[in-house]
Amino acid sequence: MRQTSAVLTTESVLSTARWQVLDDGHGLDEAQVLEVLRLPDADLPALLALAHEVRLRWCGPEVEVEGIVSVKTGGCPEDCHFCSQSGLFSSPVRSAWLDIPSLVRAAVETATTGATEFCIVAAVRGPDKRLMAQMREGVAAIRAAVDINVAASLGMLTQEQVDDLAEMGVHRYNHNLETARSHFPAVVTTHSWEERWSTLTMVREAGMEVCCGGIVGMGETLEQRAEFAAQLAELDPHEVPLNFLNPRPGTPFGDLPLMSGPEALRTIAAFRLALPRTILRFAGGREITLGDLGTRDGMLGGINAVIVGNYLTTLGRDPGDDLALLGELEMPIKALSDTL
Repeated sequence: MRQTSAVLTTESVLSTARWQVLDDGHGLDEAQVLEVLRLPDADLPALLALAHEVRLRWCGPEVEVEGIVSVKTGGCPEDCHFCSQSGLFSSPVRSAWLDIPSLVRAAVETATTGATEFCIVAAVRGPDKRLMAQMREGVAAIRAAVDINVAASLGMLTQEQVDDLAEMGVHRYNHNLETARSHFPAVVTTHSWEERWSTLTMVREAGMEVCCGGIVGMGETLEQRAEFAAQLAELDPHEVPLNFLNPRPGTPFGDLPLMSGPEALRTIAAFRLALPRTILRFAGGREITLGDLGTRDGMLGGINAVIVGNYLTTLGRDPGDDLALLGELEMPIKALSDTL
């Protein structure tokens, strides 16, 4: 009797998601996302297939490809418990700056992969005058050298800095909420979730695209994971990078277990059903959490963007492998002209 009840519940969850999200385009709310996250592994193929249909229906078949580079690495004063770039932990990343010629070379190399987006990242609480000056010079040099959109991720901003970045021609700004509001104090103590939300609001009002996601597998409950999806839906960002915790030695989260592959795929599908029209990007941790087969399953389960190459402090898949997979799946890479 209990088994029959579970089957009926699963059918109800998927049926509701089909008419509400696939047919009508309305994302699942927090309670509905939680139901999806609780689905058994046996229903994962049906869930992924539905999420893929939603992605194709509301986003189309194209995949956005992005490369990232750190202009300022390590030595960050914040205590984000997952991050080896914090100067407060014994993790191995140490402070370094990237010069402008190296930044331009990285952008040109990124463009050769077919990427339409190049994101400049700095491990800082927020940019100082030196970093803003380097950004102005770097963005101008990249735009002169290669036809690629330039994004940035420089921490929390003032209104003046937001306006400066928009004036420079920064296309999109990344500032992750990282996790649910209720779980944030267990992840970061040196600044608040609300401070991050404030930066994102200013970015949107300045006309830049908002890129905001986070990391799953940081000890949050399923309820908090559903809360996070709902909070992202409220923000309605243009793009959501979805990272899976890659525990870094020397950080407070260095001993947390990896998320299982099925749980990661179920999370991808749940976020797609909560955010049917959003760019959902494969980001850090997918290689060790999902492997090659899981990466393929994620592309067929709601993902429609990828970061190619290495991440800020961890290794990624070979760009050629990702591009070959997209070709095999007959997923065209989004053209730059379509993103402008």
